[in-house]
Amino acid sequence: MTPIPAAAPRILSIEDDLVLGAYVHEHLGRCGFQVTWCQNGRQGLEMARAQNFDVVLMDILLPELDGLAVLTQLRRSHSTPVVLVSALGAEADRVSGFRLGADDYLPKPFSMVELRVRIEAILRRVALDRRPQPAARVADSHNLRLDDERFDACFGEQWAGLTRTEYRLLETLSRNDEVLSKAFLYQHVLQRGYAAHDRSLDMHISQIRRKLKTIGYTEREVRTVWGKGYLLSAADEGV
Repeated sequence: MTPIPAAAPRILSIEDDLVLGAYVHEHLGRCGFQVTWCQNGRQGLEMARAQNFDVVLMDILLPELDGLAVLTQLRRSHSTPVVLVSALGAEADRVSGFRLGADDYLPKPFSMVELRVRIEAILRRVALDRRPQPAARVADSHNLRLDDERFDACFGEQWAGLTRTEYRLLETLSRNDEVLSKAFLYQHVLQRGYAAHDRSLDMHISQIRRKLKTIGYTEREVRTVWGKGYLLSAADEGV
């Protein structure tokens, strides 16, 4: 279950831990990836801007320029998928990463198997986004416009500024009038299996809620149905 491109996917690893960096470089190389490794944030930012990488794997605590600063500057011009890797396990750090546009967050310590699964899931999502579409679709869902070409949602004249993953989640929820389980959303949107310790989906949902609220959309909201999953429905609607 590894439908990655015929050409070796290019990974940029920005990691100042020499032991971990070498291990990641060697392991991903054996798995068929073309890995470029650098050891400080400023150099990593320059390389991410100058070359075409399929995924950037980046620590948060980096010399010269920390990972969140690198992500902030990179997002001004590039949409390259970014996986943040850090020993910082606090929810505030995860939220900061997702707010700045990270596609995934992997806390240290992690297994090489999980790292590979996360990268392959991102590559599958990108491949799905790049498939030729018959025509760009603009759907109106309870006064919220969902634009498949921009991968974003609009209310009135304001765009929410969703990431592609957030858009895919919102669009999937909008097409279903029933509760969608975490396992379903992981498999069909995040393109990987669900694990109880994985908070990525929760972080993406949190960002969708925040962004819809910011543009003033309150007609419907992404609701948590405890023990079942998520549902897009009116705020006062019973389940």
